[in-house]
Amino acid sequence: MSDEPNKDDADNGIVKDEAKAADKAEPADDLKTTHHTLGDLAYTATTGRIVLREEITEDDKFNGRKPKAEVSITWYTVDDAEVTDRPVTFAFNGGPGSSSIWLHMGLLGPRRVDSGDAGSLTPPPYGLLDNEESLLRHTDLVFIDPVSTGWSRAVEGEKAKDYHGFTRDIESVGEIIRLWTTRHNRWLSPKFLIGESYGGTRGAALADYLQSRFGLFLNGVMFIAPAFNTETLYHASRSELPDPLFLPTYAATAHYHGLHPDRALEDVVDEARAYADEFRAVLAKGQNLTPEERAAAVAKIASLAGVSEDYVDRANLRLEHTRYYAELLRHKRLVTGRLDTRFTGPADHYTHERMPYDPFLVGTDGPYTAALQYYLRSELEYENEHVYERLSRAVHPWSYKEFEGEAVDVIGKLGNAMRLNPFLQVHVAMGRYDGGVPIEAIEYTLDHLEIPLADRERIETKTYPAGHMMYVHEESRIQQSADLADFIQRAANRGNRG
Repeated sequence: MSDEPNKDDADNGIVKDEAKAADKAEPADDLKTTHHTLGDLAYTATTGRIVLREEITEDDKFNGRKPKAEVSITWYTVDDAEVTDRPVTFAFNGGPGSSSIWLHMGLLGPRRVDSGDAGSLTPPPYGLLDNEESLLRHTDLVFIDPVSTGWSRAVEGEKAKDYHGFTRDIESVGEIIRLWTTRHNRWLSPKFLIGESYGGTRGAALADYLQSRFGLFLNGVMFIAPAFNTETLYHASRSELPDPLFLPTYAATAHYHGLHPDRALEDVVDEARAYADEFRAVLAKGQNLTPEERAAAVAKIASLAGVSEDYVDRANLRLEHTRYYAELLRHKRLVTGRLDTRFTGPADHYTHERMPYDPFLVGTDGPYTAALQYYLRSELEYENEHVYERLSRAVHPWSYKEFEGEAVDVIGKLGNAMRLNPFLQVHVAMGRYDGGVPIEAIEYTLDHLEIPLADRERIETKTYPAGHMMYVHEESRIQQSADLADFIQRAANRGNRG
């Protein structure tokens, strides 16, 4: 028998070694670039996933930058623009667990979904439209899907839950912004953030983090229905904040659904707002209320909110919002929306204590998802067969360990960013029928922002006659697009250039 090695065995060994090496190869960016026009506007679109790497130090030894996640991202840049004049805006939604699909396909991007609106939804298979009012006309756009949303995933062997919390979310999204800014040489571009809902929580913290960690100072932050302070939004033991702050939204919702037939919307809302201080005092008294005081409060709340006095009395004056949206139109066998209380839908039965689902989310999920899936493949030419997580439950429970024993409140971080950056401008958009983050809750929190009084001029607020995603309402979308464009142009510090 020969002692020479078998050539086939050696070749097989080489193949196996190469296969193992391929299996262990680091993930690489997976991007597709295409070119488009929107009227006379020529632009380039890039979409796919980029690798998020982190510096690793163990036992005081630097071990390099290791891949931790692949983050799905889409960006649009106008062709032949001077980058020092051209603004760039980084956009994300909230959740936690939401992808950027809503701002991307509903308001900002060059193409938008044909979804319809409350009472007139577009039926399947839906459609796509040119977004003539796209903010791309005024700023380049970068849409970011945080880890575990969209197509963003932890790399093999890493734990996704490491990113499912307040601080790590800020750090990872902040790193994507730093990385994109560096790769595309945009440090001298006017830079903006826009975040919706929990994206407002993230945006306020990012404004502070980006400048303190990287020296990346922003021109402006745009907030869409921002969740700044959870104490104003959710019932907690002995809290007197949510109920008075939600009452104007309840009054507006009751008016929209015909329960204040002989009154103007403004009159009903103004009455609810005027009652806020007295309402807080009533709640603060607890069982020290006299029978007469309690009866008067019950009558007032019931009258404004459009529900029975018996219901208000049984609720002990506190109309928790998911219960209220199940109760308001129970007599019509309907449930109202939460994120947009103009929307309604049927239930399987009408003894639910809390709303069994949100008609707004159900009404918009199908159109947005279909539009994005078709658009990315057919027009942006990107292929990915993984599930696009538009609203991921995998991120829960979300970690708020930094706020243990207290409400999640980021208004202090926004205040710090504004104090340290005297040029930072703030735009806040609010929806009159937003039953998740009411106007009055946002205003209350902004009123407690600790900045010099003169600096409050750097904050502007806009109100629209719709809900959380106010841009599903066509008139609001057009006006909001104009308002955002105006804000960008003023805050960019570049005159009318770009």
